[in-house]
Amino acid sequence: ETDMSIYEGVHTEINVDQCVDALTEAESVIIVPGYGVAVAKAQYAIADIVAKLTKRGAKVRFGIHPVAGRMPGQLNVLLAEAGVPYDVVEEMEEINDDFTETDVVLVIGANDTINSAAIDDPNSIIAGMPVLEVWNA
Repeated sequence: ETDMSIYEGVHTEINVDQCVDALTEAESVIIVPGYGVAVAKAQYAIADIVAKLTKRGAKVRFGIHPVAGRMPGQLNVLLAEAGVPYDVVEEMEEINDDFTETDVVLVIGANDTINSAAIDDPNSIIAGMPVLEVWNA
């Protein structure tokens, strides 16, 4: 069992208006969807956000973890159904090095696939699991 009280760090908490401002000002955005997207059926709203950001000239991509969703490929299918172009959907191995060059990462419905404990905590139940390194943005 891991003692969660030993974890310290900094997070950035924002409200909806601040999120809109950050996305509006961003030149580069990576969206990291998780199973929560499927549960909420949010892929259509996300596709609308992508269309608006792309129209104003932002570079928008998706970072997909291989086990995100209930089965491999689920999020790719959901995004395709919503009309998200295939060429902006990238796998974890393709996009992980790009977070440092990204203005905004929008995580929607993901948790363990972005958890730094997989790298930082050898006692974590997800220790050693590859994750999307969103904290580098």
